[in-house]
Amino acid sequence: MKIKITTLWVFILFSIASTAQEQMEQHHDLANKIQNPVADLISLPFQNNIDFGDRNTNTLNIQPVMPFKINEKWNLVTRTIIPVISAPIGLNDRSNGVGNITLSTFLTPANSGKFIWGAGPTFMFPTIEDNLGYEKLGIAPSFAGLFQENGWTYGALLQNFFGIAGPSDAPDLNFFYSQIFVTKNLQNGWYVNSAPIITANWEADSDHTWTIPLGAGTGKLFTLGKMPINAQIGAYKYLEHPTDADWQLRTQIVLLFPK
Repeated sequence: MKIKITTLWVFILFSIASTAQEQMEQHHDLANKIQNPVADLISLPFQNNIDFGDRNTNTLNIQPVMPFKINEKWNLVTRTIIPVISAPIGLNDRSNGVGNITLSTFLTPANSGKFIWGAGPTFMFPTIEDNLGYEKLGIAPSFAGLFQENGWTYGALLQNFFGIAGPSDAPDLNFFYSQIFVTKNLQNGWYVNSAPIITANWEADSDHTWTIPLGAGTGKLFTLGKMPINAQIGAYKYLEHPTDADWQLRTQIVLLFPK
């Protein structure tokens, strides 16, 4: 009888240890995936950016991400960005509405080594509000590349949009977009990161071409009920900006749907 009880306890303890180990591995895998823009992970980010200056601009980016399995070797990851913008116009007015919606498609290897990459076209759709974006249809070659090792993630996302259709009297579209990111995962789901978005409007004059922020932030991966959530906050000082904006506050909540 004692042998049976001892065997039962050994089995229970082994099961608990195995479950805990499996949960730790799943958490580690998810912690890496949330830092990877071309990961095989369904997610729904809500990112809010406030640009502070003489008059503030607020942009809420709704960014659903959907991966699709093509075959055993390749995945297709789609990322849509829907910007809801409130921006000042002139001295006293504001324009509120949806800016240019973009759809990025990345073909990426299903099984990568230390270097992870994805490439494909990104489409920029004309905005309804001419004060909140471009009136032309645009397309961009896009590339994302990153390394992940020892809790570190570092890489970049690169795009350059060209106008291919739209009103002849609308401003030309030639726009560079990049995001350089560095993240260090810490204990208990915490991490620190820097992910400045650097852009250039090649059609603007030299004093209004570049947007260059510099800053950092922190975030945490946690669960609410059974829903994994990634929350983060960061602050960025503008070294260059085409308007009078001085700095940006970025907050983000990401709903995660791991398989």
